[in-house]
Amino acid sequence: MGMVFQSFGLMPHLTVIDNIAFPLKLQGKPEQERYAQAQRVIELVGLEGRENNYPKQLSGGQQQRVGIARSLAVEPDIWFLDEPFSALDFEMTLFIREKLQEVFMQTGTTMLLVSHDLEEAVYLADQVLLLTKRPTRVAEILPYGDARPRTVDTLSEPAFIQAKKRSLEIFQREVRR
Repeated sequence: MGMVFQSFGLMPHLTVIDNIAFPLKLQGKPEQERYAQAQRVIELVGLEGRENNYPKQLSGGQQQRVGIARSLAVEPDIWFLDEPFSALDFEMTLFIREKLQEVFMQTGTTMLLVSHDLEEAVYLADQVLLLTKRPTRVAEILPYGDARPRTVDTLSEPAFIQAKKRSLEIFQREVRR
C-alpha cells in the first residue's frame, strides 16, 4: 500500500531522491535498484533536475509531488491519498490532478482518495463514496464513468455536472440528519 499524506510527510534532512528511495531501503532493495526506481518516478511526476534538492528548497506543489513519487516507488497495489490538495494553490491542484490521472492511466493502481471537495472527488473518481456523520458509514456510492483523461472540458459536461449535483444533494441530506 502507498500513502500520500495531507502534510507531505517528507524527511527534511533527505534530498528528493533519498526521500523517494527511503521506503525501498526499508524493503531491503539494493542501492542501485532503489535509485533507478526513484529516478523513474521522479520523471513520472515531473521533478527531473530536483533530485538533489531538500524539501525546504521546493514549493508546496513540488513537495507534494515528492510525496506522490515516494508512495509510487514501492509500486503499491492500493494507493491511499489523504487530502493531497489541501495545502496547494489552485494552479498546483490542477497540475497535480493531471499528474494523478497520468499515474493512474500508466499504472492502473487502485486509488482511494479522501477529499472534502466534491468537484475534486467526482473529477478524479470512478466511484464517489459519500459518508454519513458519526457513526460513519457509506451513505451512497455514486458512480462516474467518463473517459480519461478528464480535462477542463470535463467540468462543463452534462454527466459531470449531474454527478457533482447528485453528490452535493447526498452530502446536504446527510449534513441535515
